[in-house]
Amino acid sequence: QVRLVESGGGLVQAGGSLRLSCAVSGSIFGINNMGWYRQAPGKERELVASISSGGSTNYVDSVKGRFTISRDNAKNAVYLQMNSLKSEDTAVYFCYVEVVELLLRKKIDYWGQGTQVTVSS
Repeated sequence: QVRLVESGGGLVQAGGSLRLSCAVSGSIFGINNMGWYRQAPGKERELVASISSGGSTNYVDSVKGRFTISRDNAKNAVYLQMNSLKSEDTAVYFCYVEVVELLLRKKIDYWGQGTQVTVSS
C-alpha cells in the first residue's frame, strides 16, 4: 500500500504565500512523475505543476513565475511553493504521484486527499 499525506493549505490574503507538502510512504520501488492538481468550485480539475524524476518541471501558464514545484527524492516528498497568491488560486489542491510499486514493479497513480487553499482579496 502507498499513502500520501498532504499539508500546508490554509487561508491567506492576496499577495501572500503558502507552501504545500506531500509525503509519500509505503511499498515503493521508485517514484516517477509527481505533481499538483487543483479544483475550484464548479470547475474541472487542472494540472498546476509537475516534476519528473530527473527534475524537469512544467507549470500551467496562470502560475508561471509565482509557483515553484520541487521534490526531495530521499524523503519521497513533493512541494509546491506558492507566492503572490491571487483569489483565483483558491481551490482544493491535490498531490499526484506515479509510483513504481515494490513487489511487481507496476506503475500506479496515487492521489492525496486534497488540501484547501483559500486566498482572500
